[in-house]
Amino acid sequence: MMKKRFNVLGKTLISENVRDEEVDCEMRPGGMLVQKRSQILDLPVANIRLRVAYDALRFQISVNSQVTFGEVKKIMAEETGLQVGDQRVIFKGKERENGEYLDTCGVKDRSKVILMEDPISIERRYIEMKRNAKMQSAHRVISDVVTDVDQLAHQVSAMEKSISKGVKVAEVQITTLIEMLMRQAIKLSSISAEGDASALKNLQSKRVQKCVETLDALKISNARVNAVVVTTNWETFDPHHPQYEYPTPTATPTHHQWELFD
Repeated sequence: MMKKRFNVLGKTLISENVRDEEVDCEMRPGGMLVQKRSQILDLPVANIRLRVAYDALRFQISVNSQVTFGEVKKIMAEETGLQVGDQRVIFKGKERENGEYLDTCGVKDRSKVILMEDPISIERRYIEMKRNAKMQSAHRVISDVVTDVDQLAHQVSAMEKSISKGVKVAEVQITTLIEMLMRQAIKLSSISAEGDASALKNLQSKRVQKCVETLDALKISNARVNAVVVTTNWETFDPHHPQYEYPTPTATPTHHQWELFD
């Protein structure tokens, strides 16, 4: 960049070249402002071997000596299945942040790092497992209720057909069905469900309610049906009628001829 100086008469007194150099900087996790690493490396960077201890598991990975701990976590995630966000890496007794570089932290070939799972992640996974177990339990209970409601709904349908044909049903049968359906409704209301299980629970609750309403209507219709009395006209017979008189058997004398022997 060319800078010029002028005197009061407007004439140039001094001309000089000044080169401004721009330096890219980056903020480290600790709050320190440092010079940003150059993306173009003149010398090849050698890989180093890291010994990793994760609970009872021991393994070794090969990484570039100038990568960050965040990149190391990605490699360890492939080895352990532990997500990057759930990892905590300890080196020399200190937890390392994702943006810290291995070489600046003193990591050398065959250095040992300790991999731990974040306690918050452990708690979150435990809550998730407990929630899933609760949902599975709710699904099982609701499935049992569905089976019982299916059977009761079939009985309601059969009873409805009988009454529609004019066949009177004992009122105790209708009352018993209503009580059994109400028990299923109480069982459904006591189930704590979420997601799909909650939707299935609401569906069965509406189904039970519909069956009970149908039975209430059938109770009124059944009261209007007259009881069917079946009578049989028996044919009577006169034992003294000539066609039913049979001849009285008479005794027939029997004559025996005895052969005489001299």
